[in-house]
Amino acid sequence: MTDARRLSDATLADLPPGIERPRYDPAATRIGVVHLGPGAFHRAHQAVYLDDLLAEAPEWAVCAVSLRNPDVRDALRPQDGLYTLSLLGETPRLRVIGSIREVLCARDEQAAVLARLAHPDVRLVTLTITEKGYCLAGDGLDLAHPDIVHDLAAPATPVSAIGYIVAGLRARRAAGLKPYTVLSCDNLPDNGGRLRRATLAFARRIDPGLAAWIEAEATFPRSMVDSITPATDEVLRERVAAALGVEDAWPVQREPYAQWVVEDAFCDGRPPFERAGAILSGDIAGHDRAKLRLLNGPHSALAYLGALMDIETVADAMRHPGLATFLERLMREDIAPTLDAPAGFDAQAYVGAILERFRNPAIRHRLAQIAWDGSQKIPVRLLGTLHDALAAGRPIDRLCLPVAAWMHFVRRQARNGVALVDPMADVLADIGRGTTGQAQDDVAAFLRLDAVFGEMAGERRFVDALVVAYAALGRRVERALATDSGRDLR
Repeated sequence: MTDARRLSDATLADLPPGIERPRYDPAATRIGVVHLGPGAFHRAHQAVYLDDLLAEAPEWAVCAVSLRNPDVRDALRPQDGLYTLSLLGETPRLRVIGSIREVLCARDEQAAVLARLAHPDVRLVTLTITEKGYCLAGDGLDLAHPDIVHDLAAPATPVSAIGYIVAGLRARRAAGLKPYTVLSCDNLPDNGGRLRRATLAFARRIDPGLAAWIEAEATFPRSMVDSITPATDEVLRERVAAALGVEDAWPVQREPYAQWVVEDAFCDGRPPFERAGAILSGDIAGHDRAKLRLLNGPHSALAYLGALMDIETVADAMRHPGLATFLERLMREDIAPTLDAPAGFDAQAYVGAILERFRNPAIRHRLAQIAWDGSQKIPVRLLGTLHDALAAGRPIDRLCLPVAAWMHFVRRQARNGVALVDPMADVLADIGRGTTGQAQDDVAAFLRLDAVFGEMAGERRFVDALVVAYAALGRRVERALATDSGRDLR
């Protein structure tokens, strides 16, 4: 691949008319954001929100920093940071994103990264580094982590994200500048709070005065992000090259839907995120809970019920009339009423958006993958909703069907000799092999899993409804789904 045939500022004007391109001059922007961890999700999500804003707010372009791997830098630097986003709807759309104006690899360009963090124009540092990148132990900083040990001993030459954040803040304080806002965009519980605590713990170890300044002046907003972003493959690269007439070394793709909820707690101004469709909210936990119950819970329901019907993908499952109808009623009538919704949140509209996403034929999300780690997902995705429905005296029969379907899924995999992908795989396989098909006995065996069911195993109404649901699924899945609210299962 030669630079002359690459997507770049020089070739942007020559792209075919059907390709969306920046509505601003990328060269006229200024870098106001440093992003750590510019993988596919950042480039398909946060960078796109910023791209939407640069025509009216050109001071919020991005410096993308990989901490170790130079691949993104090596792909995008010859392209002046430009890359293509493919939006995977029934009719795919291609859009060139121009918000990334500098691409660095900290491993090779440490001085440039530190200089950028200290630059007066930078007012926001964002991160998508996955949970392990925060070097946490429980709720705090892992002081024994090798990267943290290194950075505490040599804070001027950091290797960790926390080390770089503190080094940049230290330089700004020394220069008499305001701190930047630090915004985690990884879906971790209390992501901003955990990042703040880790940053302060690190800073206290090297300079208590710096830590006090960060604590008083800097902010670490909480956030939540959502959009399905399949990995880039050669099929995408070839399709993009054919459409653009030039090569793009690293295009990205995602579904058309994207959500970004951000706590409005910035210490030195912020991009006008709401103009690009982001939600500014003081209740990130409420939005997290809505996503967990209305998106993740139904995803698991589809995975286990669909698996029992030998359906392969989410979109395939949504083409099954009985399953699609069951899922919509589960969401609208059983899950949505249990939510303590954030201010301004429209649960029914959110359900409609999720159902549209599930039906998208361009996203091949395999049910077998969603079914992984059921022992970890069932408690947080479904049992919390069941607990609240019980407490409110609401019907729970339909809510019990996905839980019973998980039990049947485990039983089928174990009895067929298929390995489970689950931290409790061995225990679950033993239970599955020991089941007899008798609903009372099989459900009782699963309910002894205290790490999964806890106090719910003692809730008589839940146990009785679960036994009925298990027995109904054992007879015929389609019939169980077709009952009125799942209530007439006997």
